[in-house]
Amino acid sequence: MQSSDVIVIGGGVNGLAAAGRLAQSGRKVIVVEAAAKMGGGAETREFHKGYWVSGLAHLLTQLDPRMEKELDLARHGLSFAAANLKSTALSSDGQHLVVSGPHVDGLNDADCKAWTTLCEQLTRYADVLRPLKHMPPPRLANASGNELVKLAKLGLSMRRMGQNKLRELLRLLLINVADVLDDEINDDRLKGLVAFDSILGSHLGPRSPNSLILLLHRLSGSPLTIPKGGMGSVAEALVRALNALRVEMRTSTPVKSLVVVGDEVTGVELGSGEVLRAPVVLSAINPRTTLLGLLGPRHLDTDCVRRIAHIRMRGSAVKLNLALKGKPDFLGADLRSRLVIAPSIDAVETAFNACKYGEFSPKPVMEVILPSAFEPDVAPPGHHVLSIVAQYAPTELKEGWKTGRPKLLRALLSRLAEYEPGIEKQIVASELLTPPDIEQRYGLLGGNWHHGELAVEQMLFLRPSPDTARYATPVAGLYLGGGGSHPGGGISGAAGWNAASFIMQEHR
Repeated sequence: MQSSDVIVIGGGVNGLAAAGRLAQSGRKVIVVEAAAKMGGGAETREFHKGYWVSGLAHLLTQLDPRMEKELDLARHGLSFAAANLKSTALSSDGQHLVVSGPHVDGLNDADCKAWTTLCEQLTRYADVLRPLKHMPPPRLANASGNELVKLAKLGLSMRRMGQNKLRELLRLLLINVADVLDDEINDDRLKGLVAFDSILGSHLGPRSPNSLILLLHRLSGSPLTIPKGGMGSVAEALVRALNALRVEMRTSTPVKSLVVVGDEVTGVELGSGEVLRAPVVLSAINPRTTLLGLLGPRHLDTDCVRRIAHIRMRGSAVKLNLALKGKPDFLGADLRSRLVIAPSIDAVETAFNACKYGEFSPKPVMEVILPSAFEPDVAPPGHHVLSIVAQYAPTELKEGWKTGRPKLLRALLSRLAEYEPGIEKQIVASELLTPPDIEQRYGLLGGNWHHGELAVEQMLFLRPSPDTARYATPVAGLYLGGGGSHPGGGISGAAGWNAASFIMQEHR
């Protein structure tokens, strides 16, 4: 018996986005989520009594505008505590830089002009590439008429750039961000900030080949934004939108396996033993978990199994939450900006070098947000919350995380103290999430926030593998639409929205 038209596995932002898109088309949709609430990593939680923080990411940089508009998330409660946030490159001597797009305060005239030119150039390239995020990866052969139209528009945009600029774009896609910055900029503070932005959430250093493409990926997103109520408010708005569309959502409902009849997926078996039937199953969880776990290798050819098994999913980011008594100062920096500790390209690269060998650097690089500067009620009166995302820490620490965890916490606090002396005396409580913690809590294999590393060889028609890149899998009825698919993860919804649109074309 058919339970619905579509079953969506995973109630993270991508799963909810896909469910909303499909429900808008009149389909009956069920979303099943293993956790006790919808949202996945997009959550706001109390990490210490009276102190609230976003679970993982604390800034919106990639929220899909189609999802936001079509599901009318504003009507369902999504609003913003801050938008177009500036970034402050902290300096231990108090001579901070404040960066807002192509504009920089605190920099000499020559570097200001050079950065304005470079930033505007990179932004133009990112604008040209942005449409790729909103369509399935292009087929290398046998493209449909609709795909050809979209590719033609993209090609026209690139052609309008002119031959020299197009050649420069192709060159930039293949080189590292450090070389570009060293060629154009002298100021270490600015170069460190941009280098950090290029590698945040990745397993690359600024001198790694192809690292500049990740900067273009970031620039093709949205301005830095903090949702009112933290990241959990994004999920809550999506849930309200889905309720209005009469989508059935089940929490605490893990999937045991996919039901396969012949060569076709026809539903899911839940952990409880209940079977749900649908002609379409869209998985918004990790592609390896989906294909090698829930489906099983016996339903796939050897090459597909090998490719999925070898998707790189190394986490290298950690999350540190601090409950503070009193307000920090950070040497006079604007606390209503995003604070970045990455004093130079070499500082970022050195931190990455340690991670390559199963260690963490005693001098980590990080971004810092003070959520209580925007919403005082996330902490008790007179107290504050500090939310920190730091690079780099390996999934598998050479000495083991049992002994390594307190050492990493010490390194992070020591690094913070260089820019906020005495901060340790303000700490009421701390919470450190390492890559293994992130994997256990959120189901992100390896602790990788994107369900697979973002790198040039794991993007577009190679994400998550050539035979699954366009959301359909080799097994009829099964589709992928999580962060492991194009265009990647984060609090976005783009992969889920794209996958749902593809399903709607395939099942008219």
